[in-house]
Amino acid sequence: MATAAVTPPTDSAPQDEAAPQIVYLDPKLVVRDEYNAREEDTEPDDDLIKSVTELGVEEPISVRPRGDGTFGAFKGWRRTQALQIANATAEQDGRPVRKIKAFVCADLVGRDGWTKFLSLVENKDRKGMSERDILKSQELALIEMDDVERGRAAKALGVGRHAAKQAKAAQKLDDATLRRAAAGGMDLEQTAQLAEVESIRGADNRLLAALKRDQDEGGGGRGHWDQAFAQLKAEQEDAASRAKAIEDLKAAGIPLLRAPSYGEKDPSRPLTELTTSLGNLLTEDNHKGCHGHSARLDEEHQPVWHCADPAAHGHKVRPTPKKPKTEADKQQAEERARTTAHNRAWKAAAGPRREFIKRLVRGKTLPEEAREFAVRIMLELPRLYGKWADKQRTETLAALLGAKDPAKESAADLAAAFAKNRLPNIVFAQVAAAFEDAISEPKQYDNARMRHVFLWEEPSRHHVEYLLLLEALGKADNGSYQLAEVEAQAIASQRPDTAA
Repeated sequence: MATAAVTPPTDSAPQDEAAPQIVYLDPKLVVRDEYNAREEDTEPDDDLIKSVTELGVEEPISVRPRGDGTFGAFKGWRRTQALQIANATAEQDGRPVRKIKAFVCADLVGRDGWTKFLSLVENKDRKGMSERDILKSQELALIEMDDVERGRAAKALGVGRHAAKQAKAAQKLDDATLRRAAAGGMDLEQTAQLAEVESIRGADNRLLAALKRDQDEGGGGRGHWDQAFAQLKAEQEDAASRAKAIEDLKAAGIPLLRAPSYGEKDPSRPLTELTTSLGNLLTEDNHKGCHGHSARLDEEHQPVWHCADPAAHGHKVRPTPKKPKTEADKQQAEERARTTAHNRAWKAAAGPRREFIKRLVRGKTLPEEAREFAVRIMLELPRLYGKWADKQRTETLAALLGAKDPAKESAADLAAAFAKNRLPNIVFAQVAAAFEDAISEPKQYDNARMRHVFLWEEPSRHHVEYLLLLEALGKADNGSYQLAEVEAQAIASQRPDTAA
């Protein structure tokens, strides 16, 4: 094996005291460092080889010593390989055998995480550094650093404290999706969130469209993104609920009836339409022994018990059979589906809304509009605020004040820890908690009209004022919060500029 020939350079440019000195190394002694961030496309291309053959390597590479006398290149490995190739034929072509300028970083021996981070910074904007290599390097580098270096690295990369975990999650995406995410401008957190919901068909397109809306509005906000992600999470949870319901039926040995194809006759009937041969009603319990015992799932993924073929199993249709489907039946089915979709969207919208309120409450200065709204509600004492106070349930308030476990942490104790000059923040949190609890369920009983209403169709005046306030505050905060589509639809007819 060749010995380590380290030659000082002839030029004597002034060096930073903390920077390693440049030396000349025999390229044969340089190998790829195990913590080089680039794992794909590590070979030099023809253009690089031609350039190095003619001119050598102009920019110094960065290496760290290895125990066997070689040096691990964590920056400049492709250039090193190009020089190795050029040197292999140098003598027969009448060219000089060149050495390579290198920073020998002995202080990085044993500091694998920081080495990978420095390699990432070097490589991530160069040709051929794939999105997957970048993510993998971010994850491994940040995991293997101590707290001080991790903080410095995260700041340099422009990522948050959960970057390592997010990078790990983002790697679940395939290469094509990673490239689209990067090209669309998704940051690390957003790429990880895409990975969370990629099972939903079209999730990448919907999130990219939301991201573009945020970008087009400027200001650096992500209100549209947050709403799109919340809706996708709700759909994912809905799909998971259905999958669990199907799995429960399978575990119980109960077939799930498929929807009939177009023109195909469906012999099955729900048990509510059937009786025994003696005319007794059929129920889940007394029908379990029938070979036709089966189910379909309703809009809430609850089983509706059926017999797959009542005639074959000796059942009779009840004396008052179900009427043939009419246009009105079709409209009712469409309305049920619409109601289910709106209810799900209304519940999903609570997530981004509450996160925005938390940011307002934890801010150093509460916007004046929020303070004025909170004071007015406390003085007017609308019914929803009084009902909330009577229940004496403060879990939502504790969550808005920053509790990690709202069920166990006291809202009063959390509020007492706030500085005196942040009393308006606490007051607003209390009023917001009352509104959040009041609108958490989309279907409510309206005492004035003595009937049930859906808030996404008929919100009260106070509900509208609350949502309009949050919308205005979000826009003022560079678009950091946007109303969900279902919320915007609910208040559309009561906006000040559209009210009659």
